[in-house]
Amino acid sequence: MIAVVAIVIAVALVLTLWYYLSPVEPATAIEKIKNLAILGAISGAVYALLALGFTLIYGVADVVNMAHGAFYMLGAYAFSVFLTNLGYNSITNPSSFLLFTALILAALSISLVGVLIYRLLIHPLMGDTLSVMVVTIGATLVLQQVILWRFHDVSMPVPKLLEGYTSLLGVKVFYHDLLKFALSLGLIAILWIFIERSKIGGAMRAAAQDREVAMLMGINTGRLYMLTMAISASLAAIAGILLNPPAASPQLREWTYPLVMSFAIVILGGLGSIKGSLVGAFIIGYVEYSVRIFFPGMSFLQVAAALIVMVLVLIFRPKGIFGKRVEAE
Repeated sequence: MIAVVAIVIAVALVLTLWYYLSPVEPATAIEKIKNLAILGAISGAVYALLALGFTLIYGVADVVNMAHGAFYMLGAYAFSVFLTNLGYNSITNPSSFLLFTALILAALSISLVGVLIYRLLIHPLMGDTLSVMVVTIGATLVLQQVILWRFHDVSMPVPKLLEGYTSLLGVKVFYHDLLKFALSLGLIAILWIFIERSKIGGAMRAAAQDREVAMLMGINTGRLYMLTMAISASLAAIAGILLNPPAASPQLREWTYPLVMSFAIVILGGLGSIKGSLVGAFIIGYVEYSVRIFFPGMSFLQVAAALIVMVLVLIFRPKGIFGKRVEAE
């Protein structure tokens, strides 16, 4: 409930601010506000999916995973590769079944990459935050070079999951955008229920609160952390697939963008807080679309605007909106 109220307040403030500052006529401003309300919500939902994976591994295992952006990048590439191997063709064989099969396979394959990175690089350095950050950055650079070697910087097609569009409140909205909104919220809800209701979710909450006590209770924290890393990587991969269509998959250096946005969102919401990441993601989504819609000539500043909002929040609340350093709820 608190998260919903915070999102509503943030949206109202953004809308009011841009309504009065935007150099357009009131009628045009209302149309732009409707665009912002719908498109900002869609963007915020996918950002929440991306940031949730980052905050989950931090909240449970206290790992700052700098390879999170690489999972986003790899997800789009894996999706395209699986589509090709499954025989998908946007003209001769535009099968929705193949699209969703490729999405699932891509998420599973990147989750395995996440497990390997955790087991080989992170696990031996658990407890040393700086070393973990360094090795995960190194892993990202290695993965970047692997992509370069395999694809030679060639863009890979990432088609829409659904074609066509509809109208909401007079706003043209593509079915793909509605699907990624619903899919993102659905996955977030499933994860939330999993953490709150399942036995493994209870173990995650216990490990997040006190690792030593969790081990004394018989929880295998090593396996638990690997599972958490797998979930985190798969969420990042799905976000990479959903955010990139209909253009090409991310260019080789684009892993920095999702990593920066993940950082901004989780710091804004509060490190380790799931509900903080949800609120922070919607705030960032609305701020970015505010710049894009009301000031299209300055859309290149949308990331800077999101980071400025993060800084302003931290000035008044240094620990983020929800305050706690580690919180798995």
